[in-house]
Order: sequence, then C-alpha cells, then structure tokens
Amino acid sequence: GAIISFFHLLFVRSNKFKAVYEALTRSTLPNLTNLVATALVFAVVIYLQGFRVEIPIKSARFRGHRASFPIKLFYTSNMPIMLQSALASNVFMISQLLYRRFPDNLLIKLFGVWEPYQGSSQFFPTSGLAYYMTPPRSFVNTLKDPIHFMLYVAYMLTACALLSRTWLDVSGSGPRDVARELRDQQMVIAGYRDTSMYKELKRIIPTAAVVGGVIIGILSISADLLGAIGSGTGILLAVTIIYNYFETFAKEQAELGGVGVAGM
Repeated sequence: GAIISFFHLLFVRSNKFKAVYEALTRSTLPNLTNLVATALVFAVVIYLQGFRVEIPIKSARFRGHRASFPIKLFYTSNMPIMLQSALASNVFMISQLLYRRFPDNLLIKLFGVWEPYQGSSQFFPTSGLAYYMTPPRSFVNTLKDPIHFMLYVAYMLTACALLSRTWLDVSGSGPRDVARELRDQQMVIAGYRDTSMYKELKRIIPTAAVVGGVIIGILSISADLLGAIGSGTGILLAVTIIYNYFETFAKEQAELGGVGVAGM
C-alpha cells in the first residue's frame, strides 16, 4: 500500500516534492518510512543471527575427531519476547477487566486506567502500571513523556533478560544440561578436563542468554520507535521464526547432500 501510494502521488500531484513528503509521512495509513523501518529491523535481526561463539570440542574416545559446538548470540531464540508478550497481555487483560468493573477504585487505577484512543472503540491505558508497560506510540510521544519511555525501556530490558535466563533452566538448555549431553556423547571441550567443562559452559551460556535477551528488547523498542509496520514484538517473532525455518531447511539439505555423496 505504501509503495502504490508513492507512485500514485507522483502521478497525480504536480508538486513532486510534496508528493514524496506525503508518501513518506502520511499518518492515517502505512507510509514509506514505516516500510523502510520494517526492512531495516529485518536486516539487523538477520545479521545478528549470525553472531555466535564456536566452542571447539573433541572426542574423548576417538583420537583426532574434532568438531565445534556453536552458542548463538540469540541462544534462547525468540522465547524472551514471546514470554514478555504473554506477560504483558495477561496484565493488560486483567487490568482492563478490573477497571471496567471498578473504575473508581484507587488500587485498580494504580494497576491501569483505560480510555478509548481519539474516538476509536479500542481502549488504551493512560496511566498506571499497564501504561508504563506499553510502548510509546511514536518518537514524538517519547519527548512528551520521557518518564514513560525510560520506565518502559527499563521494564523491557529487565523482563527480556530475566525471562531469557529463566528459560535456560526451564527448557533444559542450560550449561549443566549441555555438559551432560556432551558427556553422554563422550565429547569434551578441547583444552579442558571433563570436570571443568561445566564451569566453562556456565561462563558462556548464561551470558549469551542474558545479552541476547537484552538485544532483543532493544530491537523491539527500536522497531516501535521507528514506526515499523506492526509491533516490534510481532516483527521480531516473524523474523526469528522465518530464520529458524530457513536454518532447519539448510541443515536438512546439507545432510541430504552428504548422504547422496556417501551413496555415490
């Protein structure tokens, strides 16, 4: 729609500079700035997906057999933003239900005050805890209410970091679980004893999980501020899911290619 509008305005408007400006900044519908911001977020997320630490491992049983164990920057993938989104959705739902039932209660107002936005039927929080858990609607709104922006940033980064770290223990992908898996496969980290393998993994994996969670939070906030189409959370989920499917497909193709070569 933004691209069609751009060419339409170029054809129908005599002043081409105003046509380009309107295509870049129209507020009622998605514009070219939103489209460029969305593409930029996609590109940054895909670029960061390639950051990883390769831990050299070797077989404790067969001499000369070496491999690498990759630890990605986004070690917990999109789980931090998914869990944060679920947490915020539950808080918003409970807050809105309570406010509709007890609109004059002081404690309920501290939890969240909900009002329709500019004559629309959709309700948005205007104060309370729920308000500070919602992203600013635009970059201009961050300048109008910097306290809201700073508290929202603190909430997003803290929530994503803590949820990413917690997911390690819940999902069984923590350093102790990885060390046990390598030990079962009779693999050890090159240059380390079997007993010190857990300590080395504990130094790397939780750090990757926390840093990855913080970066995902920063990307989500940046997408919302830049006006990317949809929400920052939705874009991150879409990109990480698509990239994971692509990575799985590439791995399967590589394995099939290896099987074909071995058969020949």
